[in-house]
Amino acid sequence: MRTLRLMATGLLAASLLLPASRAGAEPVRAKPLILAVHPYLPPQEIMQRFTPLADYLAGALGRPVQVRIGRDYKEHIEAIGSGQVDLAFIGPSAYVQLTALYGKKPLLARFEVNGQPHLRGVIVTRADSPLQQLNDLKGKSFAFGDPSSTMSHVVPLYMLIKAGVPEQALAHQQFLGAHRNVALAVLAGDFDAGAVKEETYQEYAGKGLRALATTPPISEHLFVTRSNLPGEEIETARRALLQIKDTPNGMAILDGLHKGMTALVPVADDDYDNLRAIERTLKRVQH
Repeated sequence: MRTLRLMATGLLAASLLLPASRAGAEPVRAKPLILAVHPYLPPQEIMQRFTPLADYLAGALGRPVQVRIGRDYKEHIEAIGSGQVDLAFIGPSAYVQLTALYGKKPLLARFEVNGQPHLRGVIVTRADSPLQQLNDLKGKSFAFGDPSSTMSHVVPLYMLIKAGVPEQALAHQQFLGAHRNVALAVLAGDFDAGAVKEETYQEYAGKGLRALATTPPISEHLFVTRSNLPGEEIETARRALLQIKDTPNGMAILDGLHKGMTALVPVADDDYDNLRAIERTLKRVQH
């Protein structure tokens, strides 16, 4: 009996020396999931917009979610395609490039703004500019955003070509990175015209910008995941995004992401087929 008591005492003492997670104390914190966002706005503003969403997803998934801002659009696409990030917010043209380079990814949801799951862009000029239509841009200067941006490069370039103004017909063109950079450069008179998303145009329309042309509708920005994220986490993230508008703070989170946003709605790969057709046309013309 004395031997048994000694063994029991020894086991108790040993249990007190176990790591906290094995001794019944607080478990080890789960590894964070990474939510990647392309650099379409200044970093501080992206963090302000997406941190509430990351916190909401963390609650749904039971794991911390951290926002990661891509260095540029190309690096953002590579990070998603190579599985360096877990969840990602991506623009339409970048998504088309992603699938062409890395194949399809699990889809979660897309933006719905003012009841519409499509976005438009605007080719802008100054309010006092003599330009009236796209073919007036021959011999003029033009500001684009990022080469992978849907509404500050891909679709506007397609429109210019269709209007008889290929790139070589412009006197000068330059990529300025962000939509706001384009708007400010046109307002400053550095360029005769430029291309921005509709949200940016509305922000600066009262400050001296005028719409020269509006793009056709393109399926909205969307959320995807890496291909090997566990299926139950993909489904939980998808359900959380689609149901966010019905949660107590959901509409505030959506409005923070995009003014006038009404929901996150289902998305399918073929929603972007018209954009793929536009990009195929550009490749034929450019080669």
